[in-house]
Amino acid sequence: MSLADAIREVEGATVEPDVHRTIDADYYVLTVTSRGARGIVGAVGTFLAEHNCDITELAQYDDEEANHYYSRVVFRACENAPETLAILRKDFPRTAARFGMQWHIQARAYRPRVLVMVSKADHCLEDLLYRVRTGDLGMDISAVVSNHETLRAQVEHHGIPYHVLPVTPERKPAQEAELLGLVEETRSELVILARYMQVLSDDLCRKLAGRAINIHHSLLPSFKGAKPYRQAYDRGVKFIGATAHYVTSDLDEGPIIEQAIERVDHQFRAEDLAAAGRDLESLALAKAVRLHIERRVFLSGTRTIVFR
Repeated sequence: MSLADAIREVEGATVEPDVHRTIDADYYVLTVTSRGARGIVGAVGTFLAEHNCDITELAQYDDEEANHYYSRVVFRACENAPETLAILRKDFPRTAARFGMQWHIQARAYRPRVLVMVSKADHCLEDLLYRVRTGDLGMDISAVVSNHETLRAQVEHHGIPYHVLPVTPERKPAQEAELLGLVEETRSELVILARYMQVLSDDLCRKLAGRAINIHHSLLPSFKGAKPYRQAYDRGVKFIGATAHYVTSDLDEGPIIEQAIERVDHQFRAEDLAAAGRDLESLALAKAVRLHIERRVFLSGTRTIVFR
């Protein structure tokens, strides 16, 4: 069974993107963070009721140790006028100011523009392309950036611009400046490192903080360098996995969004471990991206608050 078939079997039949937009047309997502939680739920509920909206989903977490409150509210506008979102955004600041809230409101059907970065491995890229095409991920891929020509035909087959930005020590600053220029030019809100095998500079990590997601294998012990799955095989590992996290200047140590694991045993050859690892990387990355674009992830220093 292919990875795509497995996804369909586990998650059910996918829905075309235009159907998603129809279903979600009058639904909105409000995210809130604040110091302290007292009175916020009531204030938000009152605000939405006064604007003729019904709450359909509410997730919240009060971090008492950090004295910080996080909430994600899905609501339906009973009168779906074209100006509904503008009215909500205009009126909510009065409520937010009472509690010092940081907040964001968007239509649930909103499709963010995403820039994907790759090197030569294509399994995560192909999985993302499939999920976007079938409507499983509600986003649009604005461009693919690589340091190699290898995957150009695969990407351009989907009508997506493919940019090659070679990396050498001498031109790394210029390459990263070009990359940031593409992020701005394509109006991309998220950057996905789909097995992009280059280390981003500290400066670039800061500029993309909270809007760049990376995926890497997650093995115990932590096997670094070349052929990690060969190293895992030689050590007789019993679990392999993958971790999707936000990019920071601490290499592969950013706030974790999603992880996937699989039990293995002595019958797995090194190539079997690598094949299972590719599936886990694709699944963990796709889940992390979905959580992010659905605004289910809140950053709390080096931690994440994730509403499933």
